[in-house]
Amino acid sequence: MLTLDDLGTAPSTHRPSLVDDAYRALKNAIRENVFPPGYHGSEQEIASRLGMSRTPVHEAVIRLQEEGLVRVLTKRGVLICTVSPDDMREIYDVIIALEATAAELLAGQPEGDRQAVVVELTRANEIMRQALAGDDLTAWASADDVFHRTLIDRCGNGRIARIAGTIMDQSHRARMLTLRMRAKPVRSIEQHQAIIDAIAHGDATLARRHARDHRARARDELVPFLVHLGIRHL
Repeated sequence: MLTLDDLGTAPSTHRPSLVDDAYRALKNAIRENVFPPGYHGSEQEIASRLGMSRTPVHEAVIRLQEEGLVRVLTKRGVLICTVSPDDMREIYDVIIALEATAAELLAGQPEGDRQAVVVELTRANEIMRQALAGDDLTAWASADDVFHRTLIDRCGNGRIARIAGTIMDQSHRARMLTLRMRAKPVRSIEQHQAIIDAIAHGDATLARRHARDHRARARDELVPFLVHLGIRHL
């Protein structure tokens, strides 16, 4: 049985925290395809697999439905939403716009704040480098996710962070499902370094361009790949 410990969460004696725990646990299980796209089950089944009671899971499901990750089917349980290649194209279009703006904002921050973010981004990029050297694509994907979330979360614009959260969760699922089907992502580290260097030097225009180009390349590789494989939903 999948437990909270497996998903990096811990139970709490307070009801609001139980709901938050259920939300984080279920969201992570969806992101990592423990509950894959198209999975259909009752709230009780989901709660049992998470090792939780049904009430906090019910409230977590409502929140995740608002984020577009699940659909509540009246009297028929919960459906984990699928994503089509066209959905992925739209998702990446939004990510491109948000991350390009985030990188531009980061490059415009005071030097002390900027350099602190550079340290975080560099650490994530180095973990990616080591993961690729060890052929550990799961660790690479985790560090890559940290890199992009750092861009968003540290840019100083809370609205960008809120909008990006759900979109990035949806794209992460698709990337994880196809990670071992595609060519090894060896160019990602070099592209990330270009973003880091532009932010470090306070070059907002260049930071925006590199961030945009990086995600556009990912879109232009992933979406045609899905179409080529005939994958209509994932």
